[in-house]
Amino acid sequence: MPSEIALSRFHDLDAHVLQAPDGARATVLLHGGHVVSWLPAGQDEQLYLSERSAFAEGQAVRGGVPVVFPQFNARGPLQRHGFARNLPWQLVSAGQAADGAHAVLQLQDDAATRAAWPHGFRLELRVSVSGQQLSIDLACTNTGESAFTFTAALHTYLRVAALDATRLHGLAGLRYWDAVSDATLIQGEEWLLPGGDLDRVYYGIGRELLLQESRDALNRRLFIRQQGFDDAVVWNPGAAKCAALRDMPPDGYRHMVCVEAACIAKPVTLAPQGNWSGRQQLRLGQ
Repeated sequence: MPSEIALSRFHDLDAHVLQAPDGARATVLLHGGHVVSWLPAGQDEQLYLSERSAFAEGQAVRGGVPVVFPQFNARGPLQRHGFARNLPWQLVSAGQAADGAHAVLQLQDDAATRAAWPHGFRLELRVSVSGQQLSIDLACTNTGESAFTFTAALHTYLRVAALDATRLHGLAGLRYWDAVSDATLIQGEEWLLPGGDLDRVYYGIGRELLLQESRDALNRRLFIRQQGFDDAVVWNPGAAKCAALRDMPPDGYRHMVCVEAACIAKPVTLAPQGNWSGRQQLRLGQ
């Protein structure tokens, strides 16, 4: 890691704080390449982070933006959501410009990853923050001598003041798989009210989504875009499942909803020296 890049500590883990000239900030852990905080200029925290999360080497952090690779959920032989979110990443560059700040982190295969998944790869995560916007770019290169296939996601936990005052727009007409009912359906409603036990994979996302929270004087509008990721996951554990999670407070489900950029339905296949990239962009608007 270049010596000129300053590190701080976040829950006793190495972290880098991106600070844009306009006051926008983001914090990314070297552990997991995990974005754990995003404060747009002049605004409050936009990401949900569980106060009961384990901040320890080898363990996943509950909240923020976990990097899911090379396996989504339990759809394969590897550990749930793969190994990238549990490993130490290298901070390779960081900088500030007139219009924002960025950091680039990298994860490469080693003996431990090859024991679980026998492929040569390089992941690069670029986090950029400016004004009211956060961009996260994930790129993968096949550095080995044979092709491999993977699924991936940016498992974004969005913070809400009250789930019952929150709705998600932009999914109408899309086909989705409902993990709760194990059924493939079509979204009929214009707005999705993300309450209860909600676990859906929406296919073919080619549009901007809008998360809106309206209660009393609060009218928050968060616009969500993605590129390179074909699918989107919308998840909230609901009361019963949340109470069973050791790293979530019992009422944590009331203050978060995951809207994840993902490649699930059509896994990515990379030939040797092949490249893939995807992006999720969050923008707080009026």
